[in-house]
Amino acid sequence: MLDWSDVDIAVRDAVREFVDKEVRPHVDALESGEMEPYPIIRKLFATFGIDALARDSLDKRLARMRDGTQKSGDASGGMFGGDGASAGMGFVVVSELCRVCMGVVTGMGVSLGLTVPTIAGRGTLAQQERWLPGLVTYEKVGAWAITEPDSGSDAFGGMKSYVVRDGDDYILNGQKTFITNGPDADVVVVYAKLDEGDGVDKRDRKVLTFVLDRGMEGFVQSKPLRKMGIHSSRTGELFFSDVRLGRDRLLGETEGDPADSASDGRASARSNFSAERIGVAAMALGVIEECLKLCVDYAKGRKLWGQEIAQFQLIQLKLANMEVARMNVRNMLFRVIEAAQTGAQISLPEASAIKWYCSQAATDVAMDAVQLFGGNGYMTEYRVEQLARDAKSLMIYAGSNEVQITHVARGLLNGG
Repeated sequence: MLDWSDVDIAVRDAVREFVDKEVRPHVDALESGEMEPYPIIRKLFATFGIDALARDSLDKRLARMRDGTQKSGDASGGMFGGDGASAGMGFVVVSELCRVCMGVVTGMGVSLGLTVPTIAGRGTLAQQERWLPGLVTYEKVGAWAITEPDSGSDAFGGMKSYVVRDGDDYILNGQKTFITNGPDADVVVVYAKLDEGDGVDKRDRKVLTFVLDRGMEGFVQSKPLRKMGIHSSRTGELFFSDVRLGRDRLLGETEGDPADSASDGRASARSNFSAERIGVAAMALGVIEECLKLCVDYAKGRKLWGQEIAQFQLIQLKLANMEVARMNVRNMLFRVIEAAQTGAQISLPEASAIKWYCSQAATDVAMDAVQLFGGNGYMTEYRVEQLARDAKSLMIYAGSNEVQITHVARGLLNGG
């Protein structure tokens, strides 16, 4: 893939018009928390029929599962439903929104890009019928809870949230943190270790995946945490105190085969890691394109010593570096779209490389944008300071860049 298709460009222009009308005027309210991000996404979905597309795709999927022509584990369909041919459209939507308000995308991406695929990929037909209809249309908001205060990048080894068997049920205790949509989620996918006593090392215990609903006894969702950036994305903590979970909330309704590592919750989480990381390419592209546009316009309008600062070579160097970053990130995104269209899988090392490069490029471009604007760049009204704060989150989001480097190196050293 060398360029956007005509359909992608048409979608881009339409979404850009929507963003200019429905998002830009409300950025301050979204950043302050005065306005929640969810209604904007629901309006976007209704305007472009994304909710109808997702609903139709899910209905067809569930029908195939009922007649036995599709297995539960096949969770293809992308963030907005449909097939790989629509991948470009989804990334265009993400990129255009990130030009203005990345936090809106973060909340949408976790709900549709992590919560939904986990339930679709691991859940029984009954579980998918129970939770997916409200989630795929964004009528209900989803969260995906794996990170804990003491685990961070050691997500599985350091996991302390646990369940114990109690007859046919499970009892869940523990805590999750930095959970996108945590304060508001209606449906939450939670990873926890199975406590079977002292016979198995705590780091190696089986990880099970459960689905919780808002308001369950013993389940507490915190108020939004205060963050450096992506303020419009509401992030919180989750607390579990003797939460009783029936087997119908255990994804797949089975603890899996001890001899089959793919049945462990770690496997479903790792598959989501790749999807989450390649999504950063579209988010980074939006940031870079907006910074470049703002900087070109500013450089041509701002005068110092009697001439436009666009005539200064150091300013030109910044602009040229931004354009190179835009080209590289866009080409990486095209690689992702092409893979989706052909059904090819992007390996975890490659996904990590994409996430690492694109997040670093977006952060560098945004910080250079602040510098190019000078004192004005430090003022909120010029927006580049918001873009810089938001871009920095991409270096931590979906796994810190230091962890991405490790995955890339392991892929090289292990020959894959």
